[in-house]
Amino acid sequence: MSITHKTAVITGISSGIGLALTKKLLTEGYRVIGTTRTGSINGLKHEQLQLVSLDITDDDSLKTAANNIIKLASSDIDLLINNAGIAPDVFAVKPEPVSFTQTIATNLTGTVFFTEALIEHLNSNAQVIFISSNMALPRNAAANGPGYRLSKAAINMYAAMLAERLKTSGIRVTPMHPGWVKTKLGGNSAPFTTEQSADALYRGISTNTQTGKFWNADTHSIEEY
Repeated sequence: MSITHKTAVITGISSGIGLALTKKLLTEGYRVIGTTRTGSINGLKHEQLQLVSLDITDDDSLKTAANNIIKLASSDIDLLINNAGIAPDVFAVKPEPVSFTQTIATNLTGTVFFTEALIEHLNSNAQVIFISSNMALPRNAAANGPGYRLSKAAINMYAAMLAERLKTSGIRVTPMHPGWVKTKLGGNSAPFTTEQSADALYRGISTNTQTGKFWNADTHSIEEY
């Protein structure tokens, strides 16, 4: 384990990529503040892990969680990973109002305003990561997943805009494709385990020096939008 003495905040750590990334960060010596809807998690305890309750679609929950995270961080945050997300319409072709609205509220609106609540508490050399998807890139357009693709495409744009806004601060902003991963979204046929995805994402976090660019964990490289 490498001791980094850094503080990471990561949303949606109860399962999947979020849980694997949390374990990876703890192994690398980070102090981790993680969010789940309940503020608890089964099967993971670590002296460097603290949990906060967050429903990212609820304004009051978002504000309370941000305040609690700021208090727990005590000093500024070094790494913010926006991982929480849903994909209820990923196999659908036509937009359906309820799932579309829920997806935008979670993947876009909540994520944007959670990030905004913490920006002033990031270190000058901090990183902001958005777990996105190459499904949202225009060259990969397809008929399925309207809410999911649009929400992630919008997050990619927000990341590019935020990078421009923070350019003189030293804060790097990166949307990342985690690969095709064995999760509820990816299914059992996916080639990546969550642990392999977490390793690939961490490689990007550790080595990428650019801001506002799209990182692909499959290729370990920056790609064009």
